[in-house]
Amino acid sequence: MKKVFRIENIDCANCAAKLERRILKVDGVIKASVNFIAQRLTLEAEDERFDKVLEEVTKTAKKTEPDCIISLR
Repeated sequence: MKKVFRIENIDCANCAAKLERRILKVDGVIKASVNFIAQRLTLEAEDERFDKVLEEVTKTAKKTEPDCIISLR
């Protein structure tokens, strides 16, 4: 499954790249892309585990960039 989320409070391209690298290490993530300009996270993960993977991605994002907010709506 592939979904796109709005991501807020990413201040620079380096922060976005660091966040993307860390998200890609989360177990279950197939592909991930953080677009600093568009303020978007594109996440692809296994359908049956998507919600659990998204939960781990959100935790990883908070640890990596504490001000970052991933809008799950």
